[in-house]
Amino acid sequence: MNRPGSNHNSSSTRELTLRGVVLGIVITLVFTAANVYFGLKAGLTFATSIPAAVISMALLKGMGGSSMQENNIVQTLASAAGTLSAIIFVLPGLVMVGWWQGFPFWMSFGVCALGGILGVMYSIPLRRALVTGSDLPYPEGVACAEVLKVGSTAAAGSSAARENRAGLLAVTASALVSAGFAVIVATRVFAGNVAAYFRFGDRGATGADFSLSFALFAVGHLVGLWVGLSMLLGALIGWAGLVPVFTWLHPAAGSASDVAQAMWATRVRFVGAGAIGVAAIWTLAKLVGPVASGLRGAMTAARVRKAGKADTLPRTEQDLPIGLVGLITLVSLLPIGWMLVHFGLAAGLHAQLALLLLGALVFIVLMSFFVSAVCGYMAGLIGSSNSPLSGVGILVVIAAALLLVLGVAGQLPGSMQPALVAYALFVTAVVFAVATIANNNLQDLKTGQLVDATPWKQQVALVIGVIAGAVVIPPVLDLLLKAYGFAGMPGSNPAQALAAPQAALISALAQGVIEHKLDWSMIGLGAAIGVVIVILDELLGRRGKTARLPPLAVGLGIYLPTSTTLMVAVGAIAGWFFERRADRGPRPEATRQLGVLLASGMIVGESMIGVALAALVVFSGKEAPLALVGPGFAGAAVVIGALAFVGVMFAMYAWLLRLARRAA
Repeated sequence: MNRPGSNHNSSSTRELTLRGVVLGIVITLVFTAANVYFGLKAGLTFATSIPAAVISMALLKGMGGSSMQENNIVQTLASAAGTLSAIIFVLPGLVMVGWWQGFPFWMSFGVCALGGILGVMYSIPLRRALVTGSDLPYPEGVACAEVLKVGSTAAAGSSAARENRAGLLAVTASALVSAGFAVIVATRVFAGNVAAYFRFGDRGATGADFSLSFALFAVGHLVGLWVGLSMLLGALIGWAGLVPVFTWLHPAAGSASDVAQAMWATRVRFVGAGAIGVAAIWTLAKLVGPVASGLRGAMTAARVRKAGKADTLPRTEQDLPIGLVGLITLVSLLPIGWMLVHFGLAAGLHAQLALLLLGALVFIVLMSFFVSAVCGYMAGLIGSSNSPLSGVGILVVIAAALLLVLGVAGQLPGSMQPALVAYALFVTAVVFAVATIANNNLQDLKTGQLVDATPWKQQVALVIGVIAGAVVIPPVLDLLLKAYGFAGMPGSNPAQALAAPQAALISALAQGVIEHKLDWSMIGLGAAIGVVIVILDELLGRRGKTARLPPLAVGLGIYLPTSTTLMVAVGAIAGWFFERRADRGPRPEATRQLGVLLASGMIVGESMIGVALAALVVFSGKEAPLALVGPGFAGAAVVIGALAFVGVMFAMYAWLLRLARRAA
């Protein structure tokens, strides 16, 4: 293989090919649909680069003539599914506040596609600063590069070839197992969750909801032990501390479940928001120096180009020309401006439209570049999956809402506040789409640097992936809205509604700021908890041990429902035991990589069944079209489902260890 930076064999290397683009689009469509469902259900999305790379290597190798660079294009294109789908952290808020009744295709597509393209363009000037000119670890980018190197250099019959086949088998089998389990849960023979709520005394209430979900279990495996334990700590702070105390101080009539859930939704969730906000601000503060240094490096590289030396750059250092980047950025802002005008007119904001349009465009341009730099750096530092996008979204929506309050709210009657809330959410959605792609793009470019890829071809591939993902997001959102609804929406069934926790929180923050009804005391309490967690995490870091207490994970544990956090913690602990067992085997790193692929397959399998079941619900008109048993079987379903879940979990890990030994 050529060294990164070399220009050797540039003309004969198969890279940006039609078959690679088609394969990448197909994977993107499937993984985007899965991520949209899973993100709305659990408040988390999963990275798709590594499973996409494994699928690509297996399929293209069978066609013949594939190269490592071609497989890299496929994973780059498909990685859009793992990132652009995070728009569901904001966009459903427009339905939750009652502004949209569904997801109009062209407006939703425009937010996703145009914001995503801006994310690609904004991250291009940062590549030399934050990828080639920095020592950031880029954990996921490096891991994906290693998978591509091993798979692409594998000779037939070699251990590397066997590992490649084992990886594809792990993804496929785990997807089928988790999908099968989800189908049985849909029949109600297995319970989907185990819930227990209780009162203490005559005032307090608390409890927990434990979801039997292989997708959530897999997320725990992927995020690792300390993130999982930190989320568990956040859940304990919320449900063993704050919910009992608040329900005791503010007694209410009703069942233990209703009282505890209402207290979490109206108070404790905002404590989590305060903790997440502090975690995001602390992360940003630590990044000011490195990001500024990186931008200076990018400007130095631009001066080299202007001096007429651009042709001296090797193929592996060639980005899209900066002039073209500027043109695409400008062209993207024009339809964004049209959408803002259309949205403002529909909202009845005619008199303030010029000020709103100008202010929103300036806000989008400046805030988008800021979050691109910050998210790109954070992805390089801690990985795209662990990057605090939720915290970024919270800060952006609060900033947008405050600017609207200061700029135009005083000129409008109180009846126009809902329109301003919707406008703030729409602007935030555009900025958030930029942030999600910038959070991922530099990770992909790091992979490309390590596998001798051409940056501009990756950038073109990611734009294609963004457009493909943007096509599928609106119809899937509409389907899930009609089938399940979102938690807290009028008329939705709480037992079936998708939690959409980030969208609920961000829309509530926009309403609270603009309508002057935000409980700042809860935000302040969360901020105080966040400060304590930041101090503890820094102290642990200075000890040089592996133990950490990521503040963002603790904040997420407070504001995500226990139906999400508890199973994630279980998966993190189980994954830690699996990796310790892998370390005693013949090829520890390859075995751990199989664990990553197993977890990725579990998420895809369950999520795709969720989307398919949503279609059945919509077209059949029944809430549970596959149900085989009635409510009287619920108690037995809990026992049977729990035992089956534990048994399948142990069986899958044992099978994976045997698979790793055979592939060695």
